[in-house]
Amino acid sequence: MKSKATLKHISDLLQISISTVSRALKDHPDIAEQTKKKVRELAELLEYEPNSFAIQLRTNASKLIGVIVPEISGLFYHSFIAGVEEEARSWGYSLLILQSNNDPAHEMNNLRLCRFNRTAGILVALSSYSGDLMYFERTRESGIPVVFYDKVPDSREFPKVSVADVEAGFLAADAIIRANKRNILAIFGDPEMSITRKRLKAFSGTFRKQAPDRMLRVLHASNSEDARSHVASLLGTKKDRPDLIFCMSDEILTGAMKALQALKLRIPTDISLLAISNGFIPSLFDPAITYVETSGVQLGRKSFEVLHRCISGNPPQVEVTIPARLVEGGSL
Repeated sequence: MKSKATLKHISDLLQISISTVSRALKDHPDIAEQTKKKVRELAELLEYEPNSFAIQLRTNASKLIGVIVPEISGLFYHSFIAGVEEEARSWGYSLLILQSNNDPAHEMNNLRLCRFNRTAGILVALSSYSGDLMYFERTRESGIPVVFYDKVPDSREFPKVSVADVEAGFLAADAIIRANKRNILAIFGDPEMSITRKRLKAFSGTFRKQAPDRMLRVLHASNSEDARSHVASLLGTKKDRPDLIFCMSDEILTGAMKALQALKLRIPTDISLLAISNGFIPSLFDPAITYVETSGVQLGRKSFEVLHRCISGNPPQVEVTIPARLVEGGSL
């Protein structure tokens, strides 16, 4: 059972005032060292823990950060949370992790929970169907900074941290062109999301400029099952079969691999593959999948750094991006 020790318990046992106990625990210079020693020893013996919520109310200084993710099950967001937690802990902050399930209604409720818990700031990856930013604006106006990460809005009113999506799209297309692939199936995510639009624009633009003669088919998938269905449908027949599949995310890559395995197609003998990924899923296959890295850990660290700047009253003036890089595997 957890200790119920309070400042009053300690003051009663030592026959000193509550204010003296409080100041002794804060190492106040007006309190004698002998008294401080007695208070600390008794507090440790009783396993006394300060009431963080009461301290927050008194000082108006929260040490809790809200983190809203579309889905906790995704490996990318696991690594993102790990990056945020690592940085937050070094500054004495804890995390309140909430999941929106890609539902704007859940997202709105998560914002309410963050406000109710008096978080110092909030990190948010937008759900796929979020359109109106009114609730985020209200949260910011209430005094709680909001920083968008990964899946960010087009609005310039909020600080944003994302992977260098344009660079990632270019690197992926350039690698495919250099590999001399002629018939490409490119599967992107929700076309309403800025992350999709940025990657698609850079990807298709690179083909138009560098290899306009290549056949490029672009499809969109909302989840891994959509991606599996697209690949199974297009590769189920040998007619006009793509020689490479590009997957915009780990979720799409997972669906594509399910279809390829069901069709018993060998990589890269029968078909080549390239993805934009956090790096874990490509490493599970033999040969490893060539991918453009988008590091969740780095994104998490940088996102907390930007949020901490906002909390301190020094927000960045531009969108912050994490560089992308090509990681060679054996799938091309």
